Amino acid sequence: MKNLVLTTILILATIYNISAQQFDDRPKIMTNGEAVVKVQPDQIVITFGIETWDKDIMLAKQKNNEIMKKAMKVIQESGIPDKDIQTDYLSVEPRYDDNYEKKDFIGYFIRNTFVVTLSDPKAVEAIVTSVLQSGVNYIHGIDFQTTEFKKYREQARELALNAAKEKAEKMAGALGQFIGDPLQINEGYGGSNWWYYNSWSGWGSGRSNMMSQNVVQNISTDSDQISETIALGKISIKASVTVTFELKK
Repeated sequence: MKNLVLTTILILATIYNISAQQFDDRPKIMTNGEAVVKVQPDQIVITFGIETWDKDIMLAKQKNNEIMKKAMKVIQESGIPDKDIQTDYLSVEPRYDDNYEKKDFIGYFIRNTFVVTLSDPKAVEAIVTSVLQSGVNYIHGIDFQTTEFKKYREQARELALNAAKEKAEKMAGALGQFIGDPLQINEGYGGSNWWYYNSWSGWGSGRSNMMSQNVVQNISTDSDQISETIALGKISIKASVTVTFELKK
């Protein structure tokens, strides 16, 4: 009986606490904060592609292998260690003029992709040029990255929180009031909490900051140009938060 009474009391207390939270009538103010931290990349991942074809599958594979060997030789001669060169994808596709009816055979298409990771951004142009000259057909992407992403992500988060607080203070001040303690903090969800982009891929370009406070901080002011072909872009690491503060008179 005592256990039943105790259980009932605990349930009622829980319901009361939930109700109290749901009906919190304290004056509040909610603001958004965004921050973008821009950094120079210190790691570049380049994805190359080789495509060859022939009606004889063995000849198609031989052509592909020959180009791959030449490309590997060029890359290794550039001083890039084997651990930074990885095969990524290989496919063999028979192709027809009429794929539905499988008529008029064109040949076997061999596709091979491999990834090269560089630690020197200034080496990108030379590597791309030499690899293409070796017979490689495609550049599937050049991804500028930072090995200190976590550090800059945390910095962006802190700046976003400061931006939200600053906005709340100004809005409250305009009403002759001031803010109290934060009651709730949420990170923004736009597909991902964090994103970064660079001038090559253009991720995130054209985004509007809507009504959010926006903060941009440059970690480095350098604006290196590798060449007219490839511009070394800064990585933009973004954080977005929503904070609810108590509003006081």
